[in-house]
Amino acid sequence: MTARRFDLIAFDWDGTLFDSTAAIARSIQLAVADVGGTVPSDEQASYVIGMALLPALAHAAPDVPKDKYNDLANRYRYHYLKQQELITLFKGVLPMLEGLRERGHWLAVATGKSRRGLNEALQHVDLRGMFDSSRTADETAGKPHPLMLQELMAELGVQPERVLMIGDTTHDLQMAQNAGCASVGVAYGAHAGAELVACAPLHVAHDVEDLHQWLRTNA
Repeated sequence: MTARRFDLIAFDWDGTLFDSTAAIARSIQLAVADVGGTVPSDEQASYVIGMALLPALAHAAPDVPKDKYNDLANRYRYHYLKQQELITLFKGVLPMLEGLRERGHWLAVATGKSRRGLNEALQHVDLRGMFDSSRTADETAGKPHPLMLQELMAELGVQPERVLMIGDTTHDLQMAQNAGCASVGVAYGAHAGAELVACAPLHVAHDVEDLHQWLRTNA
């Protein structure tokens, strides 16, 4: 077994561990249509995944006036919750997380979801005891601001060079850069592999098996 390089491994949630990218993008599109905005393309709706909800919706629907943002957010939640029970973890995520815990890594979630949304998702997939800590966008600064990772490092007593951030968007990888941490991208979520490579991750995994293998060898 190789020596452990990272003490803390922080994961994004949607599109990294949880196979929810298509559902989120579709919910954004339906919500924008409901309030009368110009419906974003699949690419435009996927781009904002990982950001805090209101900034994400504002970016995806720039012609929706600010006084409709609450309505837009409520319609998004309505459409997403209709689909949530059908969404699950990507294949291979559970054994990967269990393997990392067995090696003694601390595990955390750093997500653009709300605390309520993350708690519901963790309960849905029965992972409530898997993570040592988590941060959500309604508790701290949204990505790519580094505060999520900085708070996790302070809580767990880990230095930046001993932290690895894993995510499917440039927002995740830029947050890692801003916090002085290493990152790994996953190209099976919201952003394309070429976009992720531009953020200088240590690796870009094309599926969970690829990610798991890289972590066994390099983390």
